[in-house]
Amino acid sequence: MNKRLFDLFFSALGLIILCPLFVLFAIAIKLETKGPVFYRGVRVGRYGRPFRIFKFRSMIHDAEKFGTSSTSATDMRVTQCGKFIRKFKLDEFSQLINVLIGDMSIVGPRPEVQKFVDMYTDEEKLILTMRPGITDWSSIKFHNEAEIIESSDMDDADEAYARLIRPEKLRLQLKYVRNHNLWIDFKIVLATMLTIVSTRMGGGPVGVPLDTDFRENGVADGRGM
Repeated sequence: MNKRLFDLFFSALGLIILCPLFVLFAIAIKLETKGPVFYRGVRVGRYGRPFRIFKFRSMIHDAEKFGTSSTSATDMRVTQCGKFIRKFKLDEFSQLINVLIGDMSIVGPRPEVQKFVDMYTDEEKLILTMRPGITDWSSIKFHNEAEIIESSDMDDADEAYARLIRPEKLRLQLKYVRNHNLWIDFKIVLATMLTIVSTRMGGGPVGVPLDTDFRENGVADGRGM
């Protein structure tokens, strides 16, 4: 099974299984605030092509008009329903739609907004050779991204993201791009699920490899294989 067949099979299966839950989310979102069920923000996809992401809306309608693209844990734009959705990463599951239509992959570097893609170095542009994913090593490690931004005490959430999260996120994404296969994808999916459970029970992220783990697989310190 190649990566695209993996994506097609599991995105279709996931959407079928989660369909009843999606209906409940849609009802809850519409009952709480006006606006669409899905947030359809523009992200940069494979080869730099923009696409619109499917995420259950966890913030007020047109939230980006009232703040930065990054979000802290106490962002006033987040709705009550949105707090629950974000806590268990439920807004990410709707991206299975993006996977099914080919914009994204189940596992791959998380898609960025154009502002941060424009800051890529020539080396970091390698990330754009793959479809962006719902999850990857960096999204597991930074499962608490909003809390990190909040605890930084920086007024600008985008600045906090750029300084405290983005460098390591890019390092992990480059490691994945240079050293990936279906077995690693299975490990990342399992680690993601375990991390969601672990962190909600007071534990930490599960399965994020150390830099030495990548060296054992033939990749070293941001250079090629």
